[in-house]
Amino acid sequence: MKRKFMALALAAAMTVSMTSAVFAADEIKSADDLEGKKIGVQLGTTGDADATEVKDATVERYNKGNDAVMALKQGKIDCVVIDSEPAKKFVEKNDDLEIVEDIFDKEEYAICLSKDNADLTKEFNEALKELKDDGTLDSIRDNYIGDDAGKTPYETPKDADHSKGTLTMATNATFQPYEYYDGDKIVGIDVDIAQAVCDKLGYELKVEDMEFDAIVNSVKSGKADFGAAGITVTEARKKNIDFTDTYTKACQVIVVRNK
Repeated sequence: MKRKFMALALAAAMTVSMTSAVFAADEIKSADDLEGKKIGVQLGTTGDADATEVKDATVERYNKGNDAVMALKQGKIDCVVIDSEPAKKFVEKNDDLEIVEDIFDKEEYAICLSKDNADLTKEFNEALKELKDDGTLDSIRDNYIGDDAGKTPYETPKDADHSKGTLTMATNATFQPYEYYDGDKIVGIDVDIAQAVCDKLGYELKVEDMEFDAIVNSVKSGKADFGAAGITVTEARKKNIDFTDTYTKACQVIVVRNK
Protein backbone atom coordinates (compact mmCIF):
# COMPACT_ATOMS: atom_id res chain seq x y z
CA MET A 1 0.00 0.00 0.00
CA LYS A 2 2.80 2.39 0.92
CA ARG A 3 4.49 1.77 -2.43
CA LYS A 4 1.19 2.32 -4.26
CA PHE A 5 0.57 5.55 -2.35
CA MET A 6 4.02 6.87 -3.20
CA ALA A 7 3.48 6.05 -6.87
CA LEU A 8 0.16 7.90 -6.88
CA ALA A 9 1.73 10.88 -5.14
CA LEU A 10 4.55 10.97 -7.67
CA ALA A 11 2.09 10.79 -10.56
CA ALA A 12 0.06 13.63 -9.06
CA ALA A 13 3.17 15.76 -8.60
CA MET A 14 4.19 15.16 -12.23
CA THR A 15 0.69 16.10 -13.40
CA VAL A 16 0.82 19.35 -11.43
CA SER A 17 4.26 20.11 -12.87
CA MET A 18 3.12 19.42 -16.44
CA THR A 19 -0.06 21.45 -15.99
CA SER A 20 1.87 24.37 -14.61
CA ALA A 21 4.31 24.33 -17.56
CA VAL A 22 1.47 24.18 -20.07
CA PHE A 23 -0.37 26.98 -18.28
CA ALA A 24 2.76 29.12 -18.35
CA ALA A 25 3.17 28.46 -22.07
CA ASP A 26 -0.45 29.45 -22.70
CA GLU A 27 0.38 32.85 -21.23
CA ILE A 28 3.16 33.53 -23.73
CA LYS A 29 1.74 35.65 -26.53
CA SER A 30 4.82 37.78 -27.28
CA ALA A 31 8.43 38.34 -26.25
CA ASP A 32 7.16 40.62 -23.49
CA ASP A 33 5.61 37.59 -21.75
CA LEU A 34 8.91 35.73 -21.27
CA GLU A 35 9.80 37.42 -17.99
CA GLY A 36 10.16 34.79 -15.28
CA LYS A 37 9.60 31.88 -17.68
CA LYS A 38 11.72 28.80 -18.28
CA ILE A 39 13.16 29.17 -21.79
CA GLY A 40 14.83 26.44 -23.83
CA VAL A 41 17.57 27.34 -26.33
CA GLN A 42 20.33 25.74 -28.35
CA LEU A 43 23.68 26.42 -26.69
CA GLY A 44 25.70 29.27 -28.19
CA THR A 45 23.01 30.51 -30.58
CA THR A 46 21.40 33.92 -30.96
CA GLY A 47 18.39 32.47 -29.15
CA ASP A 48 20.68 31.70 -26.22
CA ALA A 49 21.95 35.29 -26.15
CA ASP A 50 18.44 36.75 -26.47
CA ALA A 51 16.95 34.54 -23.77
CA THR A 52 19.78 35.43 -21.41
CA GLU A 53 18.66 39.05 -21.60
CA VAL A 54 15.12 38.27 -20.39
CA LYS A 55 14.49 39.45 -16.84
CA ASP A 56 14.13 36.70 -14.21
CA ALA A 57 13.99 33.98 -16.88
CA THR A 58 15.56 30.56 -16.38
CA VAL A 59 17.48 29.56 -19.50
CA GLU A 60 17.82 25.84 -20.17
CA ARG A 61 20.57 25.19 -22.74
CA TYR A 62 20.67 22.15 -25.03
CA ASN A 63 23.26 20.98 -27.55
CA LYS A 64 20.56 20.49 -30.19
CA GLY A 65 17.43 22.45 -31.01
CA ASN A 66 15.54 19.17 -31.18
CA ASP A 67 16.43 18.45 -27.54
CA ALA A 68 14.95 21.80 -26.51
CA VAL A 69 11.78 21.03 -28.46
CA MET A 70 11.46 17.61 -26.79
CA ALA A 71 11.82 19.26 -23.37
CA LEU A 72 9.02 21.65 -24.33
CA LYS A 73 6.76 18.79 -25.42
CA GLN A 74 7.45 17.05 -22.10
CA GLY A 75 6.48 20.17 -20.13
CA LYS A 76 9.97 20.70 -18.69
CA ILE A 77 10.19 24.24 -20.08
CA ASP A 78 7.68 26.92 -21.04
CA CYS A 79 8.93 27.75 -24.54
CA VAL A 80 11.80 27.54 -27.00
CA VAL A 81 13.50 30.53 -28.65
CA ILE A 82 14.94 29.46 -31.99
CA ASP A 83 15.38 30.59 -35.60
CA SER A 84 12.17 30.87 -37.60
CA GLU A 85 12.79 28.32 -40.36
CA PRO A 86 13.81 25.43 -38.05
CA ALA A 87 10.86 26.45 -35.85
CA LYS A 88 8.51 26.00 -38.80
CA LYS A 89 9.90 22.52 -39.45
CA PHE A 90 9.42 21.51 -35.80
CA VAL A 91 5.83 22.78 -35.83
CA GLU A 92 5.11 20.93 -39.10
CA LYS A 93 6.14 17.68 -37.45
CA ASN A 94 4.48 18.32 -34.05
CA ASP A 95 0.81 19.33 -34.00
CA ASP A 96 1.02 20.11 -30.27
CA LEU A 97 3.38 23.04 -30.93
CA GLU A 98 2.85 26.50 -32.39
CA ILE A 99 4.87 29.63 -33.12
CA VAL A 100 4.02 32.83 -31.30
CA GLU A 101 3.24 35.45 -33.94
CA ASP A 102 5.45 38.13 -32.36
CA ILE A 103 9.00 38.05 -33.77
CA PHE A 104 11.56 37.90 -30.99
CA ASP A 105 14.59 39.20 -32.85
CA LYS A 106 15.86 39.77 -36.40
CA GLU A 107 19.27 38.66 -37.67
CA GLU A 108 21.47 38.06 -40.70
CA TYR A 109 23.36 34.88 -41.61
CA ALA A 110 26.87 34.74 -43.09
CA ILE A 111 29.72 32.28 -43.57
CA CYS A 112 32.52 32.58 -41.02
CA LEU A 113 36.24 32.26 -41.76
CA SER A 114 39.49 32.71 -39.89
CA LYS A 115 40.87 36.22 -39.50
CA ASP A 116 44.14 34.78 -40.84
CA ASN A 117 42.46 33.89 -44.14
CA ALA A 118 41.44 37.29 -45.53
CA ASP A 119 42.17 36.23 -49.12
CA LEU A 120 39.72 33.32 -48.87
CA THR A 121 37.09 35.59 -47.35
CA LYS A 122 37.48 37.93 -50.32
CA GLU A 123 37.11 35.00 -52.74
CA PHE A 124 33.98 33.81 -50.92
CA ASN A 125 32.45 37.28 -51.16
CA GLU A 126 33.11 37.45 -54.89
CA ALA A 127 31.57 34.01 -55.40
CA LEU A 128 28.53 34.85 -53.26
CA LYS A 129 27.96 38.04 -55.28
CA GLU A 130 28.02 36.08 -58.53
CA LEU A 131 25.63 33.47 -57.12
CA LYS A 132 23.29 36.20 -55.94
CA ASP A 133 23.38 38.09 -59.23
CA ASP A 134 22.68 35.00 -61.35
CA GLY A 135 19.80 33.86 -59.11
CA THR A 136 21.49 30.75 -57.72
CA LEU A 137 21.12 31.80 -54.07
CA ASP A 138 17.39 32.41 -54.50
CA SER A 139 17.00 29.10 -56.32
CA ILE A 140 18.78 27.21 -53.52
CA ARG A 141 16.61 28.82 -50.86
CA ASP A 142 13.42 28.19 -52.85
CA ASN A 143 14.32 24.51 -53.11
CA TYR A 144 13.92 24.17 -49.33
CA ILE A 145 11.42 26.88 -48.38
CA GLY A 146 8.03 27.81 -49.81
CA ASP A 147 5.68 26.45 -52.44
CA ASP A 148 8.47 25.44 -54.83
CA ALA A 149 10.37 23.34 -52.30
CA GLY A 150 12.05 20.39 -53.98
CA LYS A 151 11.68 21.80 -57.49
CA THR A 152 14.99 23.63 -57.91
CA PRO A 153 17.79 21.42 -56.55
CA TYR A 154 21.32 22.75 -56.94
CA GLU A 155 23.57 20.73 -59.23
CA THR A 156 27.32 21.14 -59.64
CA PRO A 157 28.12 22.26 -63.21
CA LYS A 158 29.52 19.44 -65.32
CA ASP A 159 32.57 21.53 -66.23
CA ALA A 160 33.35 22.51 -62.61
CA ASP A 161 37.07 22.34 -61.80
CA HIS A 162 37.94 21.20 -58.25
CA SER A 163 41.70 21.03 -58.71
CA LYS A 164 42.60 23.51 -55.94
CA GLY A 165 42.07 20.95 -53.19
CA THR A 166 39.45 20.56 -50.46
CA LEU A 167 37.75 23.06 -48.16
CA THR A 168 36.26 21.77 -44.92
CA MET A 169 32.97 23.24 -43.76
CA ALA A 170 32.10 23.08 -40.06
CA THR A 171 28.36 22.84 -39.41
CA ASN A 172 25.74 21.57 -36.97
CA ALA A 173 23.38 19.31 -38.92
CA THR A 174 20.34 19.71 -36.67
CA PHE A 175 19.04 22.92 -38.20
CA GLN A 176 16.56 22.08 -40.95
CA PRO A 177 16.27 23.45 -43.62
CA TYR A 178 19.77 24.98 -43.43
CA GLU A 179 21.66 21.78 -42.56
CA TYR A 180 20.28 18.40 -41.59
CA TYR A 181 20.64 14.70 -42.28
CA ASP A 182 18.84 13.03 -45.17
CA GLY A 183 19.77 9.44 -44.46
CA ASP A 184 23.51 9.51 -43.82
CA LYS A 185 24.08 12.61 -45.96
CA ILE A 186 24.12 16.20 -44.70
CA VAL A 187 21.99 18.43 -46.91
CA GLY A 188 20.33 21.85 -46.73
CA ILE A 189 20.53 25.47 -47.81
CA ASP A 190 23.95 26.14 -46.29
CA VAL A 191 25.40 22.94 -47.74
CA ASP A 192 24.19 23.81 -51.24
CA ILE A 193 25.48 27.38 -50.95
CA ALA A 194 28.85 26.08 -49.76
CA GLN A 195 28.95 23.62 -52.67
CA ALA A 196 28.08 26.37 -55.14
CA VAL A 197 30.85 28.59 -53.73
CA CYS A 198 33.38 25.74 -53.91
CA ASP A 199 32.32 25.01 -57.49
CA LYS A 200 32.97 28.66 -58.35
CA LEU A 201 36.36 28.75 -56.62
CA GLY A 202 37.68 25.36 -57.74
CA TYR A 203 37.54 23.34 -54.51
CA GLU A 204 36.08 20.05 -53.36
CA LEU A 205 33.74 20.42 -50.37
CA LYS A 206 33.99 18.36 -47.20
CA VAL A 207 31.29 18.78 -44.54
CA GLU A 208 31.96 18.04 -40.87
CA ASP A 209 29.14 17.87 -38.33
CA MET A 210 29.84 19.14 -34.80
CA GLU A 211 28.17 20.92 -31.90
CA PHE A 212 27.13 24.45 -32.85
CA ASP A 213 29.14 25.91 -30.00
CA ALA A 214 32.33 24.34 -31.41
CA ILE A 215 32.12 25.81 -34.92
CA VAL A 216 33.77 29.18 -34.27
CA ASN A 217 36.70 27.62 -32.40
CA SER A 218 37.11 25.02 -35.14
CA VAL A 219 37.39 27.75 -37.77
CA LYS A 220 39.53 29.99 -35.59
CA SER A 221 42.00 27.17 -34.90
CA GLY A 222 42.20 26.08 -38.54
CA LYS A 223 40.60 22.67 -38.03
CA ALA A 224 37.92 23.78 -40.50
CA ASP A 225 38.30 26.25 -43.35
CA PHE A 226 34.93 27.90 -42.82
CA GLY A 227 31.70 27.57 -40.87
CA ALA A 228 28.15 27.65 -42.20
CA ALA A 229 25.26 26.77 -39.93
CA GLY A 230 22.75 29.57 -39.93
CA ILE A 231 25.40 31.62 -38.11
CA THR A 232 24.25 35.08 -37.10
CA VAL A 233 26.65 37.98 -37.53
CA THR A 234 27.26 39.54 -34.10
CA GLU A 235 29.83 41.97 -32.74
CA ALA A 236 30.93 39.39 -30.17
CA ARG A 237 31.68 36.81 -32.86
CA LYS A 238 33.48 39.38 -35.02
CA LYS A 239 36.13 39.61 -32.32
CA ASN A 240 37.15 36.01 -33.03
CA ILE A 241 36.35 35.38 -36.69
CA ASP A 242 35.63 37.15 -39.97
CA PHE A 243 32.32 36.97 -41.81
CA THR A 244 31.47 37.04 -45.47
CA ASP A 245 28.76 39.35 -46.73
CA THR A 246 25.39 38.15 -45.46
CA TYR A 247 23.47 35.77 -47.69
CA THR A 248 20.05 35.72 -46.01
CA LYS A 249 17.97 37.33 -43.31
CA ALA A 250 16.19 35.46 -40.54
CA CYS A 251 14.60 36.02 -37.14
CA GLN A 252 14.22 34.43 -33.75
CA VAL A 253 10.74 33.23 -32.79
CA ILE A 254 9.10 31.67 -29.77
CA VAL A 255 7.69 28.13 -29.90
CA VAL A 256 5.09 27.07 -27.29
CA ARG A 257 2.77 24.14 -26.62
CA ASN A 258 -0.78 24.56 -27.87
CA LYS A 259 -2.32 21.62 -26.00
